[in-house]
Amino acid sequence: MEIIYSLIAASSAMLGSLILIMFHKWSEKNSLLIINFAAGVMLTLAFCHLIPEGIELNSKTMIYTLIGFSIMFFLQFVVLFHPCHDHECLNTKHTHIASITGLSLHSMLDGLMIAVGFEASSSLGILTTLAILLHKVPDGITISGILLHGGASKKKVFNISLVNACFTPIGTILGMFLLKNISTSALGALLGITAGSFIFLSASDLIPETHKCKNRITALMLFAGIIFILAVEHFMH
Repeated sequence: MEIIYSLIAASSAMLGSLILIMFHKWSEKNSLLIINFAAGVMLTLAFCHLIPEGIELNSKTMIYTLIGFSIMFFLQFVVLFHPCHDHECLNTKHTHIASITGLSLHSMLDGLMIAVGFEASSSLGILTTLAILLHKVPDGITISGILLHGGASKKKVFNISLVNACFTPIGTILGMFLLKNISTSALGALLGITAGSFIFLSASDLIPETHKCKNRITALMLFAGIIFILAVEHFMH
């Protein structure tokens, strides 16, 4: 089951790429709606599901939540960050490779998170997949935008996006093998790390994009994402 949901999440990244390739102007105008909705979904899932369920399994889950946040910060701003001092830097091959590598690693971690969610429970696995699925759409738009900006052909953009999307089910498969016979305390720790990564992605990558748009409806999509997950939770119970 995990593989099926992981493939669905990966397909959403391809959807983001195809939207940018086929409807470039539309995606630029409306991608912020998806981004803010995804931020609300991820924050709600982290605070209302991952952390509480993690604490039930491991009393130190909040420490692992901080660790998860710190790991994502380290990966994004220390390992994968390459400062640009001029406009031409955006067109360098080195910057494109770093960005694609970072997004591929991120895709693999997404797949691992799906495996962690399903290891805890089916409902949490589905909600985790939903959160990842929603934020994979802007991920697909991002990687395609980087490549198109660098002059890559639409065919090359599609092929690279497809390879990047495949890292999500690869991460899930690895997680399924690594999580066999895992202890409850270790699972609680992993839920905390997943929550920390969701909080970081929302606060650092997704929500700041809101400041680029003065449309209040865009900002309200954050609350729509929160309400959506709470409604889904009520329906599932």
